[in-house]
Amino acid sequence: MTAPDCSPAAERNKQPILEVLQSIVPATGRALEIASGTGQHVHWFATHMPAWKWQPTEVQRGALYNIEVRIAEAELDNALDPITLDVRTLPWFAPDDAAAKVAPFDLIFCANMLHIAPWEACVALMQGSASHLTPSGVLVTYGPYFETDTPTARSNTDFDQSLRAHDAHWGIRWRHDVEAEAVRAGLQLKARYVMPSNNLLLVWARAAA
Repeated sequence: MTAPDCSPAAERNKQPILEVLQSIVPATGRALEIASGTGQHVHWFATHMPAWKWQPTEVQRGALYNIEVRIAEAELDNALDPITLDVRTLPWFAPDDAAAKVAPFDLIFCANMLHIAPWEACVALMQGSASHLTPSGVLVTYGPYFETDTPTARSNTDFDQSLRAHDAHWGIRWRHDVEAEAVRAGLQLKARYVMPSNNLLLVWARAAA
């Protein structure tokens, strides 16, 4: 069996993210991961949060192999087989999908997607999350953001330029723009955590009635 790909960034940030997740969610629940990538996050989270059921997803079919291998090697019975999911395709699941039988979710987790996807993906992430979260569930997004009230690190400015040079539809998002889409979907920013390497972990929840 070929060894799965490994992301150095995911390897560095998986523990800091885990620590925040453990502090904000209950002891048990059902989680959906959007854009699971190499599968390092879902492997780490499922290992250290065994009372949670995890559903990984990816839009890139080739990336599903990495997740499948990691789950199989770790013999994780609380991580479901990964499924193909493009957040821009609403609704996210057909009625007979395995994930549809697990939904709604207490946690939807999405790391490092918004800046390497067109803006439509952000809009759809908020709309889809609002449809698939339990009443008390949260959406957690992780990655770099620009903020009007916080100086921008040079590394993020350079990163943004490189992203836009690669694809004009990519780029680091302004937090207030993401918040606006969340509000349109019925979600609001509940918490903001400063993370290593000039990243933020943002927690979104249903807006108070």
